[in-house]
Amino acid sequence: MQPEDLVPHELIAARLEGRPVDDIERRWLDAGGAGAPPAKGASPEQAGEDLRALAHRLLDELDALPGPDPAAEPADLDGVRAHWPATWGLPGVPDTEALRERLHGAWLGRAAGCVLGKPVEGLPREGIAEILHSTGTWPLSGYFTARGLADDVAARRPWNRRSKATSLVENIDGMPEDDDLNYPLMALLLLEQHGADLTSEHVAASWLDLLPAGRTFTAERVAYRNLLLGLVPPVTATRHNPFREWIGAQIRTDLYGWAHPGDVALAAELAHRDAVVSHVRNGVYGAMFAAAMGAAAVVASRVDEVLDAGIAVLPPESRIAGAVREARELAASEKDWERVLDVLHERHGHLHWVHVVNNAALATAALVHGEGDFARTITAVVTGGWDTDSNGATVGGIIGALTGASALPREWTRPLRNRLATSIPGLDGIGFDTLAARTLALVPGRAE
Repeated sequence: MQPEDLVPHELIAARLEGRPVDDIERRWLDAGGAGAPPAKGASPEQAGEDLRALAHRLLDELDALPGPDPAAEPADLDGVRAHWPATWGLPGVPDTEALRERLHGAWLGRAAGCVLGKPVEGLPREGIAEILHSTGTWPLSGYFTARGLADDVAARRPWNRRSKATSLVENIDGMPEDDDLNYPLMALLLLEQHGADLTSEHVAASWLDLLPAGRTFTAERVAYRNLLLGLVPPVTATRHNPFREWIGAQIRTDLYGWAHPGDVALAAELAHRDAVVSHVRNGVYGAMFAAAMGAAAVVASRVDEVLDAGIAVLPPESRIAGAVREARELAASEKDWERVLDVLHERHGHLHWVHVVNNAALATAALVHGEGDFARTITAVVTGGWDTDSNGATVGGIIGALTGASALPREWTRPLRNRLATSIPGLDGIGFDTLAARTLALVPGRAE
């Protein structure tokens, strides 16, 4: 949140959007500002008063620059919706017990995929491979382990410290807390309270009421700060927020689809209302992409049907739409997953590891490569690097919804012990079967 750290991030974000930033960058560098943001977190030392004051001024100037072409990347829902098909071509909603099974699978699959990716979140693809080779577990086929890990590899490729103790196979004892599960829990509570009348203001208020600030990151933390400053959505997403097109909103919205089986349009619209609290354009589209796939996955029988629905809600000329279409074609034509990853990293390696575009492309490619197999899909996406726990959660939830809970391999679900840890009040320790039942109760006509 330090303004002197936000400026380098904002210069990158603005350039990706095609904004003219050369003059602002020159003034920043001439004043002694950093040319690149810190790799993670904040700079160890705060800037002096003069540089910090300049950072505030430049962030205001950067916010005021004209944005991308609204015809290609519309900011408003009507502009996005203008490209949607008249129908979605999905099967009907399953009977109540079959739907319960699918919803249970969605929650379990999301959790297992998340846990798989947690220990290596933020590590480069090469580092993940080095760990797996060192522990004799390449190719990846189960949860990560530290058994047999060489000391020099451990020093060179450190685990995610927050996750190591709870997410290695020797340590897993239930689903540990993670923002990739906290936000679906928040969505569940929001729909239980507001249903389809949910607004962006409801989402914002729930954050302040229920979500500890320390459990927010990047765009969500900026939006949280802006809420405390008295701003309201959608301005909360645009003030001094260089993370506005990162992955944060995409990890929040699966449940809007699960609770509206086959209703892709409503799921995507609810995701839009949620996402604009903290994100814009591609960051919002990523949330709609995830929600649309969630709505499709609980009624569909094939991954292709799920991807068709997800891609259909994206503005066709947007950067994320182009990336996921290319990734889908690539994975369909190239069976060697390592070669697929080579191409994806060549195309998108310039993006931050938690940007939405590269991660949506990777998740898409993994879904195609996995061909509906749970283990094949989540291990593929995690070995691809970037935001490993978020991507594992996204594709795990999709395949879990397609297959149902009982079809998920026990080696992936047993360690979760039907128990989810969270700091969201009233939900710590809740079971995935209970979450499935509560989600089912949100489905029109299926309340028990």
